[in-house]
Amino acid sequence: MSVPHVLFIVTNTAVIGPHHRATGFFFAEVAHPFEVFDQAGVAVEYVTPAGGQPHEDSFDEKDAAQRAFRASRSMRRMGRSRRLSEVDVLDYDAVFIPGGLGPMVDISKDPDVKRAVARAWNAGMVVAAVCHGPCAFLGVRLDDGTPLVRGRRLTSFSNAEEDGYASDDVPFSLETALVEEGAKYESTAVWQPRVVVDGRLMTGQNPASAGPLAQAIVEVLRKDSR
Repeated sequence: MSVPHVLFIVTNTAVIGPHHRATGFFFAEVAHPFEVFDQAGVAVEYVTPAGGQPHEDSFDEKDAAQRAFRASRSMRRMGRSRRLSEVDVLDYDAVFIPGGLGPMVDISKDPDVKRAVARAWNAGMVVAAVCHGPCAFLGVRLDDGTPLVRGRRLTSFSNAEEDGYASDDVPFSLETALVEEGAKYESTAVWQPRVVVDGRLMTGQNPASAGPLAQAIVEVLRKDSR
C-alpha cells in the first residue's frame, strides 16, 4: 500500500493591513495537522506561492506539538519550500491550506493557488483548508463556470472571531465573501473546534480545528486506500 501524500500550500505573506501587522502562517495550524499526519504515516510536503521560507505567526512554546514541529526535519524542509507553480497537485492525494492572516493577502488571490485548487478538485482529490485558509477557494470556478463553494457546506474563521482579532487588518471578511459566492457557511462558538466535511471539501473554523480537520482527512485517505 502506497504512502498517502498531502500537499500544504502555505502563505509567503509577512505583513498585513494598514497598520503593517506582522503575520504569516499560524504556527499551530501547521504543527497540529503535521503531528496528526505524521502519526498516521501520511507524508507532508510544502509549497508556497513564491517559494522559500514562509513567515510564521503565534508560535506557542508551551504547546508540545509546536515545539516538536519547530525541531523537526519537516519544518526545515518547509523553510526551503518550492514554488507552487513548480509542482503538480496530481502527484498528491490531498491539498491542505493552513491559515493565519497571511493567506488573506496572497493565497486569497494568487492565480496558481486557484488553478491548483481547481485541478485537485477536478481530479477527485481531497481539498481542505482551515481558519483563513478557505480564502483559497474564493474565485475558483468549476468547468461550468459556477463557484466551487456554491451550495457546499463549509466553515472558516468567522466574522465573530475576526471582530476584536484582526478586523482592522484583513482586506475583507472571509465568512461574508464565502457566503457571497454561495457557500452554505456554518460555524460554532468563537475559538471552539468545528470541522465541516462536504464530500471531498473539508474545512475547519479556527486554530482549534486544525488537528481535528487533519484527523478527518486521514480517515478519508484511509478509506480511499482500501
